This record gives sequence, C-alpha cells and structure tokens, in this order.
Amino acid sequence: QVQLVESGGGLVQPGGSLRLSCAGSGIILSINTMGWYRQAPGKQRELVAFITRIGSTNYADSVKGRFTISRDNAKNTVYLQMNSLKPEDTAQYYCNAVPTFKTYWGQGTQVTVSS
Repeated sequence: QVQLVESGGGLVQPGGSLRLSCAGSGIILSINTMGWYRQAPGKQRELVAFITRIGSTNYADSVKGRFTISRDNAKNTVYLQMNSLKPEDTAQYYCNAVPTFKTYWGQGTQVTVSS
C-alpha cells in the first residue's frame, strides 16, 4: 500500500521560507515522476513543481525562481524548498505522482503566508 506523508508546513510571514517534505512508503519515489500540488480555498488543485526519474525539474510560472524541488533517494523523500513566500502561496500542499494516482493522496500540509 502506497503512503505519502507530507510535513513541514506552517505559518510564515511574507518573504519567509519553508521546506516541505514528502516521505514515501510502498513506493520508490526515485523511479516515478513526483510532484508537489497545492489547493487554495475555492480554487482547483494545481501542480506547482515536479521532478522526473532522471532529476529534471519543472515549475509553474507562479513559483519559478522561488521554489526548488529535490529528492533524497536514500530517504525516499521529496522536498519543496519555498523561498520569498507570498500570501498567494497560502494553500494545502500535497505530493503525488505525475500524473496523479487517486489512492496516493495524503493529508497534505498547510502553508499560510500572512503578516
């Protein structure tokens, strides 16, 4: 059974940083394209970043230059380093494969950017 557990969210002021973690069990993250998704209240879930099997990365325009996705194969964990956070980054953040698998969705981690 695949389980993805997100952590690292919190309340941060505009301009601040957070690092999210996605720990996998029952799945080898390094052989999958893995992505970070977010969903803000009243909005559709969106893909903000992904990393491929060979380590190529891609970002949504809204986070390009501010967010960095990475992977630690030994820990079977994918990270999202978020810098220069803005209020519009406020959302519940999730990791999943790209494309997504319905059964892979976890609880996510809440990121709130506010002064």
